[in-house]
This record gives sequence, C-alpha cells and structure tokens, in this order.
Amino acid sequence: MNNIVAIVGRPNVGKSTLFNRLIQRREAIVDSVSGVTRDRNYGKSEWNGKEFSVIDTGGYVRGSDDVFEGEIRKQVELAIDEADVIIFVVDVEEGITPMDDVVARLLRKVTKPVLLAVNKVDNAMREKDALEFYNLGLGEYFTFASISGSGTGDLLDALIDSFPVKPEPVQEEVVLPRFAVVGRPNAGKSSFINALIGKERFMVTDIAGTTRDAIDTKFDRFGFEFNLVDTAGIRRKAKVKEDLEFYSVMRSVRAIEHADICILIIDATRGFEGQDQSIFWLAEKNRKGVVILVNKWDLVEKDTMSTRDYEAKIREELMPFTDVPILFVSALTKQRLLKALEATVQVFENRKQRIPTSKFNEFMLKVIEAYPPPATKGKYVKIKYCMQLPTLTPQFVFFANMPQYVKEPYKRYLENKIRENWDFSGVPIDIYIREK
Repeated sequence: MNNIVAIVGRPNVGKSTLFNRLIQRREAIVDSVSGVTRDRNYGKSEWNGKEFSVIDTGGYVRGSDDVFEGEIRKQVELAIDEADVIIFVVDVEEGITPMDDVVARLLRKVTKPVLLAVNKVDNAMREKDALEFYNLGLGEYFTFASISGSGTGDLLDALIDSFPVKPEPVQEEVVLPRFAVVGRPNAGKSSFINALIGKERFMVTDIAGTTRDAIDTKFDRFGFEFNLVDTAGIRRKAKVKEDLEFYSVMRSVRAIEHADICILIIDATRGFEGQDQSIFWLAEKNRKGVVILVNKWDLVEKDTMSTRDYEAKIREELMPFTDVPILFVSALTKQRLLKALEATVQVFENRKQRIPTSKFNEFMLKVIEAYPPPATKGKYVKIKYCMQLPTLTPQFVFFANMPQYVKEPYKRYLENKIRENWDFSGVPIDIYIREK
C-alpha cells in the first residue's frame, strides 16, 4: 500500500501550493483528482521512484480564535492518525504564530515522522529568519518556496527517507479479490452488504454517515468468494462538518485506491449527482473496475421507459467511459442482488484477462489497415505490431514509425475496437503508442 503524506498547518501558509507542486512533478505518472470534493484535494505523486499519496488538509472553518483552534486540533489529529508522514508548513514572513504553536504541541507528541517545512524562503535574509522555527521544538526544518519550487527537492528527499519500512505482506494461499462498496452517505451501502451476507453485519440507520470506517468482510456464498469492503460515504466538503466524517473520507479514498473493483451505489430517488460522478472518476483514475448499482429502485415510480432513460442519462454523464455495467437493485427487497454479484465478478474477470499476442495482432492489424491513422503534414503513420502489456490492469501498446502523430481520437478508436471484440466492460483501458 502507498504511503500517505498529510500536509498540515494554519491557513495561508502555502499548503495548497505545495500540494499542487507535489502532484504535478511527474505529470506522466501523477494523477491529480478531486479525492472527495472539488475543494478537498487528494492526489498521487512520485519522487526518486517511490510513489505516495498526498492529502491537503486545508480549508479550516473560520470563526473565533477558540473555535478555529478547535477545528485545527480535530483535523490535525485525524491527519496524524491516518498519515504515515506529516509535513507541517509554516510561513517565514509571519514567523511563529499562536496557531503554529497549537499544531506544534500536537505534533511533538506523535511518534510518526514530522517534517517542518518553512515556506516563502527565497533569499539569504529569509534563511536567517527561518532560524526562529527551532523554537517550535520539532528539530531540523526545511526551507523552500512553494511558488518557485526552490528547496522542494531537499524536502522530498527527506520525505522519502522518512517513510516507514513496511513489512512484506504475508502471501495467503488464495488471494481473494477486494470489492469496495462506495458511494455517497445514506445511499444504502451497508444495507446492500447486509442483504448479501444475510445478517446485520453493519449498523444501518437513516442518518447519513453512520459508517465511520472501511471494514472488510469475507463473502463466500452462491459460489462466489471475495472480500467486501464497506466504506464510509463520501460527501462534498461543504457538508463535511464533523471531524469523524473527515476521517471517514480519508479511509474511503484509501479503500478505493487499494480495491480491485469498486461497486458504486447510487440513490435512485436522488439521481446520478455530481458527487457520484466524483467517486466514479476517482475509481477510474485509479484504474479500478467499476460496477454501478442504482439502489432503492423499488421506491421510484416507473413507466415502461424509466430504466432505459435513467441508464442513458447516467451513461451520458460518464462519457467517454461508457462501457460500464449499470444495474437497478433494491437492498431492501433484495431485487437483482445476485445479478449485481455476477456483474461484479465478471468485471473482475475482465480486468485480469490476457489476450494472446498472435490473436490480438490478427484482429487489430486488420482494423488498423481498414482505417489507418490520419496523415499529418503529408506523413503517414504505419502500425505493424501490437500487444497487451503484462500489467495488473489492461494496457496495450502499438508500435508505429511516427508515434507522435497518433492523436487521442485515434486512440479512442483503437480502444473502441478492442472493446467490441473482447469484453472489458467496467474496466479502464490504457493505450500507448511507441516507436518501433
């Protein structure tokens, strides 16, 4: 599992600027996504060959000094609890403030690595001013300027060195696939799992946010065997008002990141809302298989066109990745739950399928010959060989004489042809064009 780095500190010290710089350092391998909302940022970064996740804990609630201090204490404590390494950002221009002292007192009590990062240090005079921050009692500090990037290399070197050495996972005799049940609060995720396993394994109430943690349950019924992960609901930042829900958000993001398949539960009575889309794209960006279950379908007034219209509307929102199973279920009446299981297992099989190189070339080269890449500046692109890469998720490489002239529309054409001939429903596909 990736290490998680939490960036903490009071407002306006440059946390978000540092976050943006970290996740954009290697754009080819970094995925910046809206990890819970459009405001609370979650992303992936890499330095010296080590990948890690970054969470910006900015955006504290404004109010009086007492209320403000309480909010900082809650969120920093939760970040400390979940993260592997903490970066504490301070501002050299303002020096040590009472709010910095509040955070520093919390961080001095923890055993996890804490990196004190002094921002806005862009000249020799400010290097001297930074000496003041020894008074926070956190030991050595790192000076940097988040806007220009000066000094961030040393900070990242220290960050990588601070990562804990994690033991190699014990290999089970049979490694079961992990299916994460995700969605907005109160969409019926826990009810769905209870209906599957046939007992009240999870607390279910009408209060949104009852589930606080990501919990694994082994499922072994109806000929299926896998681990189900019930995650806390992910909701928009404007509604994340209590500290426990912030903790739930962090755990849910991690559950998505380390699942094989994400079962996205949406509330049929509310429709496919913006936050449902955010969760979907978070799973897609992490290259997870996805199945969409429209829950509470028994509560919706229907006519002969309801299902088709509802499904068409969802697919329109998912473009261009529309090859996703969508099922209409009811956890309460157990309507179509077995079909939902079958669809999820099928997506898992789709995700791990491997196409023999000879068969792949036989089909795809004919497709390419029938519709070759468009000529650019009078130059013709020729693709003579292709294959599936030996990766955990479906990735395909096409070798061409001039790969730089193969644009995104043609890559989508190749992907569509692959999906027409092989079943990759619910699974993101990566297409690479390389020089032969």
